[in-house]
Amino acid sequence: MAQAPVPKSWIAAIHAYVPGKSTGADGRALIKLSANENPLGTSEQALAARAAAVPPHLYPDPDSTALREALGRLHGVDPARIICGTGSGELLEIAAAAFAGPGDECIYVRYGFSLYDIVIRRAGAEPVVAPDADYGTDVDALLACLSPRTRVVFVANPNNPTGAFLPRAGLARLHAALPADVLLVIDQAYAEYVAPEHDDGALELAAAHANVLVTRTFSKAYGLAGERVGWATGAPALIDALGRIRGAFPLGNAAQAAAAAAVADQAFVNHSRQHNATTRASFVAALAGLGNHGLRVVPSEANFVLVLFEGALTAEAAYNGLTARGFITRWLPGQGLPHGLRITIGTAEQMELVAAHLAELAGAAK
Repeated sequence: MAQAPVPKSWIAAIHAYVPGKSTGADGRALIKLSANENPLGTSEQALAARAAAVPPHLYPDPDSTALREALGRLHGVDPARIICGTGSGELLEIAAAAFAGPGDECIYVRYGFSLYDIVIRRAGAEPVVAPDADYGTDVDALLACLSPRTRVVFVANPNNPTGAFLPRAGLARLHAALPADVLLVIDQAYAEYVAPEHDDGALELAAAHANVLVTRTFSKAYGLAGERVGWATGAPALIDALGRIRGAFPLGNAAQAAAAAAVADQAFVNHSRQHNATTRASFVAALAGLGNHGLRVVPSEANFVLVLFEGALTAEAAYNGLTARGFITRWLPGQGLPHGLRITIGTAEQMELVAAHLAELAGAAK
């Protein structure tokens, strides 16, 4: 019998990434609180630039020059130390591929972003999962997982799907304890939602050290999830390595134009952050009254909260109950959180309804 092509042995261990759903099992459209999208939409400036972008029959700038220059001005970073990719996902993937392979280990924290396991295994390396500290990053536990085979450490800050945040001092302590030949990747997908006075110092670490790469995305606070725009910054040697294996034309004309205009419209980003902080606080306060029903909210610095169900109402029942009432959230049994729902912070009205529905469901589950 003829043989068929056989994938590398480590590919079989990969479970494909599962995005947040937008419809129910019956195909009914639901209010989507499962993918951490910006409920305020997109900057009008970004939409106008997207519409006026270079025509699609022309190839885009492969280096995203205008976008890198805009990011450099905003963050005080040399554009030569910035690389753009199709969402931060591509940059996480090529970071693993560039610095790890068969026989190597890469570490991430339990309840970390599910894409880490995929990109590590895709590179042929072995994932090592460090114990968490109440659903957040435990620096000491992570450091205890280091071995001579460690090549990359992934830390999401704020963390997805828990929302937990490692302050500046903790992140600096983690980096200081890493060997110089271990790459620390700080995934800041939700950084724009963190209050400026709580900045974790990741960009400063990337500017000062040769083994720190910071990744960011335009999919969250900037409201450009559909355009797939991400960027990373680090030492010149890191950026050079990633540039050798990224896609040849990672960002299209419309994506580059929209993202550059979005960078210029920081008023929209600030409004998104303020809306999120206010609405999240109100939602968390509303759920605090359900503590006697076993609901607990993990403190979050992101545009979502992880709600734990530790009483009669289970996360699965809450997920199904909210779905029946028109809201789709993210139930996470595949990430070791069968008792948790990750709920995106939507509009104030949406979150008031979700809180009321959860109270109803919790009361009925007595």
